[in-house]
Amino acid sequence: MKKTLLFFLLAIYACATFAQTNLTAQAWLIADDNGTILEGVHTTDIRSIASITKLMTSIVVLDSGQSLTETIPKKLYNRKFTRQELFNLAIVRSDNNAARMLCEYYPGGVKKCVEAMNAKASTLGMSSSRFTDPTGLLNTNVSTAEDLVKLVMAAKNYPTITSASNTSTIQWQINKKKSAIFHNTNRLVGTGVDFIVSKTGWITASGGCIVMMLPGEQGVRTVVLLGSKNTHTRIPEAYMLSKLH
Repeated sequence: MKKTLLFFLLAIYACATFAQTNLTAQAWLIADDNGTILEGVHTTDIRSIASITKLMTSIVVLDSGQSLTETIPKKLYNRKFTRQELFNLAIVRSDNNAARMLCEYYPGGVKKCVEAMNAKASTLGMSSSRFTDPTGLLNTNVSTAEDLVKLVMAAKNYPTITSASNTSTIQWQINKKKSAIFHNTNRLVGTGVDFIVSKTGWITASGGCIVMMLPGEQGVRTVVLLGSKNTHTRIPEAYMLSKLH
């Protein structure tokens, strides 16, 4: 808890620092609760989005109507998980294997799952987006800041996603003396900052990425930030942007 609070205080300090200097992010925007863009830079640039991909993976699997309580036969971390637990791992820990397993057990497998992801993107009007795998590990998963606002606006309607977005840790008992604990990749979760939707991403091609929707003094704000310097800069930069409007 002390480490979490320290991180939160450091993030606030970083916000003030970044507000007086240039962001490292290559593209970003701030939108209101209707998805209307209030401010942004390079909002139509097509960029790799890394694990933000997992939001679309989650949406299409949830749309399939498959049981959340069904236990998936394949093991991960030497145990079997329910579909609900795989969602939590994919969104909270950004677990690539969990995201892939969700698609492996999608009707028709990974191929049909990825096809559904692209079809959903088209339905949402994400005309500059393309998905090629369910994890975001491939740099061919691409989108724009403007398209990702539409993805976040859709994601907010899925309780499984919003619940995981506000889950700070995942834990299960391995044996009597040992448990597995995974922390949310957005370390502001659990520090008193409320999120409606939150998902981070990083691969070399994408840089540090994050999308977040959160309530503020002036209403709900969505922040999309792509191409930040690294995994340490993306969160304080995005949080600072959320306070600008």
